[in-house]
Amino acid sequence: SIRYTIVENDGKQDNLVRLVGLKSLFAKQLPKMPRPYIARLVFDRRHKSLAILSDDPQHKGGDEEIIGAICYRGFPEMRFAEIAFCAVSASHQVKGYGTKLMNLLKRHAITEGIEYFITYADNYAIGYFKKQGFTKSIAMPKGRYHGLIKDYDGGTMMECYVHPSIDYTRIPEMLEKQRKFVLDRVKLKAKSHKVVYPPLPKGFAPNLEGVSRANEAAARAMAIPGVVEAGWTMADLLASTGASKDSDRQKNALKSELLQLVRKTEEQQSAWPFREPVDTTEVADYLDLIKQPIDLSTIEKRIRKGDWYKSRQMLYADLMLMVNNCKLYNDEDSTYHECANKLEKFFGSIFPEMVAKD
Repeated sequence: SIRYTIVENDGKQDNLVRLVGLKSLFAKQLPKMPRPYIARLVFDRRHKSLAILSDDPQHKGGDEEIIGAICYRGFPEMRFAEIAFCAVSASHQVKGYGTKLMNLLKRHAITEGIEYFITYADNYAIGYFKKQGFTKSIAMPKGRYHGLIKDYDGGTMMECYVHPSIDYTRIPEMLEKQRKFVLDRVKLKAKSHKVVYPPLPKGFAPNLEGVSRANEAAARAMAIPGVVEAGWTMADLLASTGASKDSDRQKNALKSELLQLVRKTEEQQSAWPFREPVDTTEVADYLDLIKQPIDLSTIEKRIRKGDWYKSRQMLYADLMLMVNNCKLYNDEDSTYHECANKLEKFFGSIFPEMVAKD
């Protein structure tokens, strides 16, 4: 079992000692954060921290007692909390403590009536928060958090809904039970676990008379006992080999390349205005001027769909449409226009062949 505790500035000796340890942990693991800012939030009486503690008695009362922690501020009247810091000590990295921390926090949040977590994630933290169930699509009504939390330039706002009836610390156990249930149901209908064919004889050579050279591999597979009985056809096997397989390989290679280009774009400091679609409920006249709205999240969805972009050039066209939309709608001296110009310059470095054409 994991030893953890909620730490807050309530004046108690143990908590004050641990608050100092939390400040040291966050300062070490989040070097870009100003230390006075970390200290101010950690010791703020409105903030709490959930900390996982070491069982080693030698570490008790010292900085090394804290394995990892999440500092957050709750807004009980609005039923949400903002995560300020999340870190695991260097000696305990890649051991699953990040996931355990978040699951413990979610379970504790239910007792405080918290329905949503909100955080601003930098480019290095987005992947972690996605794995913990956070999303860039904010479902919580803006009226609940507007004016209560600060906007951070360069950070991506992310949200996680906390379901009140789920024990998040038992998710692995629940998934294993669900998997077993599904497999047991499959076995009621399937016969594959009941029928066992003998091994192929040494030198197995099926009769391939009349089979073209291109179809030999598929015909050889069809001759193996159990393949036909399992429902495979010659057409199925041919579709998974030869030209069809080469085509799929090329599509997957292009998809991987395009996703990598979009990720590089998202990592740019000037990419923050383009990560999500423009909220037309806030910018009412946007669609009057912009007839083809586009953003990075929409582009990523199109790539993952697999058949939208046929080439690098098509991706470049959408990225340029994105920055040109921004420059068309916003004034030249605005921050948004400046970000668009910086991104356009960046595109020249990752699409040199397109710049040469221009």
